Order: sequence, then structure tokens, then C-alpha cells
Amino acid sequence: MRRLIDHARAFPARCGGAGRDLKEFEAGQRPSTMFITCSDSRVVPALVTDSGPGELFELRTAGNIVPPYDPDAPTSEMATIEYAVCVLQVSDIILCGHSHCGAVGALARGEDLRTLPAVGGWLGRAAPAGGFQDPEGFGPDCEQPVQRHAVAQLDNLRAYPCVSRAVGEGRLGLHAWYYEVHTGSVLTHQVSTGTFSSL
Repeated sequence: MRRLIDHARAFPARCGGAGRDLKEFEAGQRPSTMFITCSDSRVVPALVTDSGPGELFELRTAGNIVPPYDPDAPTSEMATIEYAVCVLQVSDIILCGHSHCGAVGALARGEDLRTLPAVGGWLGRAAPAGGFQDPEGFGPDCEQPVQRHAVAQLDNLRAYPCVSRAVGEGRLGLHAWYYEVHTGSVLTHQVSTGTFSSL
């Protein structure tokens, strides 16, 4: 904690030394991209994309889950997405899963989460119909289930009325990414083939 405090105290000088003027943010924010990813500490969107303050509008959830749209039971995730699309008018949304994801791994392996009822309930929202195929064959990186999961969450996102409308009007692009925490490589989903390949 001491190190974090020291860095936070030095941040204004560090920012000024890097040629950044934070004063411009008094007027508001205009990020071009929303980045939805897992809460995992190994995934740092600004680091992966080399973005600075004001460039990414981030939403982080356990397992990068996008809950189904339900206006009668609004969630923080729903509100954040709606704000990004309707108010900030981002031009792209990236949904990024990652290797070695504990949340997706627990889903894929059908782990017993009774001692973690909140986690189990949250992950239950994302369990695919019919489960994951061949859970015994998954490696520790859980590449296949994580990629399948990312595409499924993008489908949830596409069903949000504001997202569907913006995509239909041609002013919003949707992208599914897969980040390897052990190599730093990023793959993107190719809709035409249904596979992930290098950016």
C-alpha cells in the first residue's frame, strides 16, 4: 500500500513531466472506445492498447460478463453500456477475454462454487446452454472456452437496444478479443470464419 500511496502522490508531477495536461478533462470526457474486460489484475487495458487518460471507457466485471438486457432489473453493467453508447457515443466496443481466466475456468470445469454464492450466482448468468464441450480437455489457459465465452458476451451486448440501434446505423463497431496473459499477444474474432487470429 505504501508504494501505491507514494505513486499516487507523485502522479500530478509524473503526468506533467510526460507532457500530459490533465486540465483539459475539466470539460468532460470523449473516449472513442469502450473496453469491456475481466476484473483480473493481469489484464490492463490501457497498457495493452497503449492508451492514455480519456481514451478508453472501461467496464470490468468478473469474467467479462455482460448480463442480458432487462430494463425491469437494471444493473451497473447495463447502465455503463447505455451511457457509453447513448451519451459518450463511443464508436467501438471491445469485449476482451483472457487466458487463464478463473471465472470462465470455473464455468468450463463445472466447479463447485457453493462457498462463493455471489460468484456462483454471477457466473451462472453466463453458463452456456448445454455447458462447455470436453471440460477434461481444456488446458490451464482455457483458450477455447474463454474465446467461446467472449463471443457469447458480445452476442448479449448486441441485444441491448441502444447497441443494436447504433450498430444498425453504422456508428458502432463491436469486437471480441482474446488476450494471452503469459505472452501479451492479442487475438481478434473473425466473424467470417468464427475463429480468432492475430490482430
